[in-house]
Amino acid sequence: MTKEVLCNDPPCHSEHGEESHLEKDKKEIHRFALNDRGFALNDKGSALNDKKEYNKNMRPSGTHNYYVYILTNKNKKVLYTGVTNDLKNRLYFHCNPKPFSKAFTARYKCFYLVYYERYSDIYHAISREKQIKGLSREKKEKMITDFNKQWSFLNDEI
Repeated sequence: MTKEVLCNDPPCHSEHGEESHLEKDKKEIHRFALNDRGFALNDKGSALNDKKEYNKNMRPSGTHNYYVYILTNKNKKVLYTGVTNDLKNRLYFHCNPKPFSKAFTARYKCFYLVYYERYSDIYHAISREKQIKGLSREKKEKMITDFNKQWSFLNDEI
């Protein structure tokens, strides 16, 4: 028969041969870690290549919307790429930065949506964001032009 001991003090758990909350949190964070290419990592920090090794619990369940998006400034000289699960809300925060914000979008006034893609899997969205960030300016411009020929500001369409 196991005795369950409840306490708020993390060292208490290790006295009873259990992991502390901090240790459990570290493992949980590491479980969801991604490498620089956006691939999920296993416990040892190497990319999960084998489908058997991929933990289905790492994936969110149900239908989700994740967006990879590109913002520009009024003159269309600066591009910012991001990822979010609520594009409308994220645009609001980009367009209404806190006073004295040092954020890139606030500094360069990148408030105008010109491109977005929708994904149902966060890992694919993050991977795509990293891929876009690695593209040259020329390739990003072609991608935006193919999606939005006039580079119209799409904020009101979301």
